[in-house]
Amino acid sequence: MKAIWNNTVVAESNDTVVVENNHYFPADSIKKEFFEDSIAQTSCPWKGRASYYSLSVNGQQNKDAAWYYPEPKDAANNIKGYVAFWKGVKVEN
Repeated sequence: MKAIWNNTVVAESNDTVVVENNHYFPADSIKKEFFEDSIAQTSCPWKGRASYYSLSVNGQQNKDAAWYYPEPKDAANNIKGYVAFWKGVKVEN
């Protein structure tokens, strides 16, 4: 699977985990040069507290376009260390 934004592959892996129709990419499959930490956080009743990254590609920024669960609840432990995307990031095979 590939995560693509602004015509650039920002993550690529054959080992994604699908949860609620989102592909979660292993942390070592993201291209860290395109990721910036965000202060944004949200909460999911069964997954826990999500943290976010913004993407910066070719001079453009996509704020809070990726999320991850640093300390997921037990029910979501399979996505610990994984990153998912939204906000126009295309995920395709």
